[in-house]
Amino acid sequence: MIHFKLIAGISLAVCAAALPASAFAGTKAEEQAGALLFRDKGCAHCHGIGGTGGKKAPALTDLREKKEWTPEKITGQILNGGQKMPPFADSVTDAEAAQLVAYLRAKHPPDPPPGAEPPGSPLAAQ
Repeated sequence: MIHFKLIAGISLAVCAAALPASAFAGTKAEEQAGALLFRDKGCAHCHGIGGTGGKKAPALTDLREKKEWTPEKITGQILNGGQKMPPFADSVTDAEAAQLVAYLRAKHPPDPPPGAEPPGSPLAAQ
């Protein structure tokens, strides 16, 4: 039984690696929800508006092109943290993490509709 699970897991990983990045793309609704979450959960406070980077954290705008940043790795980073990033598993659900991943991996990331900007944002004072 263990051998079957191991072989199945390896086969799944090989098949997933062979798929184009577009196979993991979210729907427009998921991307838009992710844009809202990115703004409302305060991600922009460290990663900059639209994920362009800031003093506290790197840019996220090129995650789609970085093959090592799979949807699973991005989800793990969001939920479990890593390096200097704190974990957000207590404040981000699995479904919300999936929406954030859809937004971060979108070919053309949507802008969130106008709303309250996160504290510290250059737009918050406007």
